Amino acid sequence: MTIPERILALPYWQGDLAAEPLSGGLSNEIWKVTDAAGAHVVRLGEDYPFHHVDRAREAMTALAAHEAGFGPAVQHVDPGVMVTEFVEARTWGEADLRNNPEQVGHLLAQFHTRMAAHVTGAAFLFWPFHVIRDYAHTLTGTRHAEDLPKFLALSAEMEAAQVPLPIIFGHHDLLPANFLDDGARLWLIDYEYAGFGTALFDLAGAASNAGMSAEQADALLAAYFGAKPDTSLMRAFDAMQVASLLRETLWAMVSGIHLAAPGVDYDAYAVENRDRMQVAIETYQTRWGSTP
Repeated sequence: MTIPERILALPYWQGDLAAEPLSGGLSNEIWKVTDAAGAHVVRLGEDYPFHHVDRAREAMTALAAHEAGFGPAVQHVDPGVMVTEFVEARTWGEADLRNNPEQVGHLLAQFHTRMAAHVTGAAFLFWPFHVIRDYAHTLTGTRHAEDLPKFLALSAEMEAAQVPLPIIFGHHDLLPANFLDDGARLWLIDYEYAGFGTALFDLAGAASNAGMSAEQADALLAAYFGAKPDTSLMRAFDAMQVASLLRETLWAMVSGIHLAAPGVDYDAYAVENRDRMQVAIETYQTRWGSTP
């Protein structure tokens, strides 16, 4: 397979190159590149203002994550290109994330505690309800427009259920594929959406993206907080699961307009997350009714 010119032109390589594309990227092109120094991962991407993605900030965060002990080493950065260490590890699937709630809870507690000390530059805030509102603005006038009023009403209801929590530095894209397991430890990758926000979005995203049962979600929260959360926090968590899946649904709709990653069906991804969201809504309404 032909190696992209953007990779060949990097002034980082030693000797001859071999390269193969890696699957799993929903919005980026990812390659495994091997040179005389070993194996590397190359991410090709642009700034995506419609997704609030800034590649320079992503690279800074990836560097901070390595310094804090969570991510692979960043080896080279050019505009739109980032080279990182290739980790010999297995990419998690939904079952892995779903069946290891305590391990994930402890990992996130450490991530949220340690990351901020390594982050530099202007602070970036990730508030999922703002993201949802901005996605709705982007989708105004598109084929998705008729769904927007009910999406925004749902988002407002879930936002009203939130409770004050300390501001932490979160990952905010905890899909199963962003966990790597080398047999001894977990790594976190892909920091496009990382920033300061609420811990509940990472916790709810991990649970909702993996389809955790109530018992698994309880174990996740207990591991993170050190005890079973109170009623108001449990309600906020269930609401945030709805918001997480709504945000992912809208992400797919916006991506379908602006992106064309090879092999990615954004319409199907939107339907998948919308179906999951409906289950989360039914769970929320069964437990809590509607917000006051």
